[in-house]
Amino acid sequence: MSAKLPPLPGVVEILLVEDNPTDAELTIRALDQNHLSNRLVWVKDGAEALDLIFGPSADLDTPINNVPKLILLDLKLPKVDGHEVLARLKSDPRTRAIPVVVLTSSREEADLFRAYETGTNSFIVKPVDFDSFIEAVRQLGLYWLLLNQSPAAGNGA
Repeated sequence: MSAKLPPLPGVVEILLVEDNPTDAELTIRALDQNHLSNRLVWVKDGAEALDLIFGPSADLDTPINNVPKLILLDLKLPKVDGHEVLARLKSDPRTRAIPVVVLTSSREEADLFRAYETGTNSFIVKPVDFDSFIEAVRQLGLYWLLLNQSPAAGNGA
């Protein structure tokens, strides 16, 4: 399964950063079942995520082409790991307000503390059970996309 839509300016609603195809497929399926994945883009590593959001330029004066409403971020990623992606997002004023939910299989306390110190909005350990995984993704999608008010979602803050 690949990205639901090509990355076009202003259309990414959910950016799923996940290297495991099975976990990505389950996440996309859970969001699909709840009609929450119309504008989802799936990337398979941290470098691809940063390129999608920031483009080739690191210049702070350069506008960002793809500002997702929500980023679902795995930590154990190839090329650039999730902690580095999170640090880059939260250190840039253009992306600081985007909600980032760490969705990981890591149960390491060091990962939990480091993610919160870096600015994650939520830390979810992926349930092993299929139905629990689907339900967790459903709930986080409903909360972050429908209930949560965020300046990144265009609420004027």
